[in-house]
Amino acid sequence: MEVETLNTRKGLKNLFRGGLSPVDELPLIAFEPVFQPYVWGGRRLAEWFATAPSTGPIAEAWILSDEEKFPTRAASGPFQGRTLQQLAECFPRQITGLDPTTRFPLLLKLLDAQQPLSVQVHPNDEQAGPGKRGKTEAWVVLHAEPGSFLYAGLRPGVDRPQIEQALRHGTLPELLHRIEVRAGDCVFLPAGTVHAIGSGLLLFEIQQTSDITYRLYDWGRPRPLQIDEALACIDWSRGPISPRRNREGLLVDCPHFRLWSHRVERPTHLGAPGECRILVATAGEGILHEGQREYSLRPGWAWMIPAVRGVVECRPMGTVAVLECGLGRESASGW
Repeated sequence: MEVETLNTRKGLKNLFRGGLSPVDELPLIAFEPVFQPYVWGGRRLAEWFATAPSTGPIAEAWILSDEEKFPTRAASGPFQGRTLQQLAECFPRQITGLDPTTRFPLLLKLLDAQQPLSVQVHPNDEQAGPGKRGKTEAWVVLHAEPGSFLYAGLRPGVDRPQIEQALRHGTLPELLHRIEVRAGDCVFLPAGTVHAIGSGLLLFEIQQTSDITYRLYDWGRPRPLQIDEALACIDWSRGPISPRRNREGLLVDCPHFRLWSHRVERPTHLGAPGECRILVATAGEGILHEGQREYSLRPGWAWMIPAVRGVVECRPMGTVAVLECGLGRESASGW
């Protein structure tokens, strides 16, 4: 049976009839990005992806997504065209190492901000409502024009009455913690943190699988705001957030995800036995070697290492910068 005809869980499993074992044969999986043409985007991401739209802004590339409206699909190999959801339903323990529930808990993006994004806030799991996840996230700055900045958290002592007054007078940014950033900075944003991305930035983002955003302020653009919902979600104890600068190794370890940064200059093992990991190169190129297979590691592409594969060898061509993403304790327990 050809891959193109496989539309069901049974069909996927038929790939392994005739003596093949899904445990032995499940490969690393790369996913085709889903592009978002929001008004604030630029054209940087078109340099990384031949499949990008030829014209217009590309604000985001969702490089690994199980979000219901915008799922990513396997780019090549025996599962080409299959969504992450279809694969996880068919091979839950092989891919994640855990039992399935509904959605893969992580969403990975690249963002090209040529104009400022809205000032916004995301709910936590409880505030998101039944059957939905909140949105805790982290950014890694890949490129920053001189003077580029982020807003991350409230300035010390800012409370709800001050925010409400600033919204009436259009002065909200004055109450936010503004930080100038440069390439290599990592900013961790728990749900409930007021934040915004300035212009001139290229970012990697790891977040919970959620698309719930409440806008507080949008720089005069005629887009809807969700002020009441946003105010209800703000964590008023969340003051200024500082970036973690130019670190290698573990950047973030929270209940929802873990994130590592690697600068690979010689053959290095990445991943972990029995765990699902995702590797994303952000500069340079290399080869991922596992068993008798080799996979091309190029900037922007997300390679999922199924739990049954565990560890792979990264062989750089010169030097390659790699971000490694893993499930957090809480997201893992939900699978």
